[in-house]
Amino acid sequence: MTDLIQQEASIRLGFFLSIFALMASWELLAPRRELSIAKGRRWLNNLGLVVVNTLTTRLLFPAAAVGTALWAEQNQIGLLNWLNVSQWPLVILASVVLLDFFIWYQHLLFHKIPLLWRLHRVHHADLDFDITTGLRFHPIEVLLSMCIKAALILVFGFPALGVLLFEIILNGCAMITHSNVKLPQRADALIRKLFVTPDMHRVHHSWRQEEANSNYGFNLAIWDRLFGTYKQDSVDGQLGINFGISERPNPNAIPLNKLLSLPFRKGL
Repeated sequence: MTDLIQQEASIRLGFFLSIFALMASWELLAPRRELSIAKGRRWLNNLGLVVVNTLTTRLLFPAAAVGTALWAEQNQIGLLNWLNVSQWPLVILASVVLLDFFIWYQHLLFHKIPLLWRLHRVHHADLDFDITTGLRFHPIEVLLSMCIKAALILVFGFPALGVLLFEIILNGCAMITHSNVKLPQRADALIRKLFVTPDMHRVHHSWRQEEANSNYGFNLAIWDRLFGTYKQDSVDGQLGINFGISERPNPNAIPLNKLLSLPFRKGL
């Protein structure tokens, strides 16, 4: 287990690069929609934000979620560690599912609480919807999310292996569900009974508030169905959705410096 945790960075990077290459190739070969803005310009700024987030997180939170879980295991902190069941296979699986629910609920709160929405709107202000949208978050939101996960790990004692699996799934699904790819209609309908599909999550990025306040899931689709936030499709249809946080696109939502300062400005 310790060896696995020590290799966390390389394991996560390997999955990240593999999934990114796969979905980016799929987008290029069979895009769901035409992009409205040059890909190079958006990707340069969106991926620049990824670099800022990675450096910030490693600097201010070097232990990260997996390191927190390992420390909790070693010091017997958290409910599952007290019960001495944290290494049971079913407990590891349940931990991944519970973390999925908590992140779903966190996402909902970032839409409902005005101060948190100011941070999260950096993600929604993207004028197109593709794989890099799933990586586009403000550094303060990333750090806050990391603190929330660390607190949950310390309270519940989620096992380090479960946390590592969840982090891989979280990052991978963020790219997959934001990808500009098309699934056959029957496959999409079947998959979204349990898992979030790009068509399902694309609705969440509509400028229409009632649609943006739906389909919060990134991996399991069951939470939106259980809590009444599921929406089958946009009133504009998949090809008619306007992305962003206002009806009229604003190019000021693109440059990296604008993304970093967006939470502190009244408008775009």
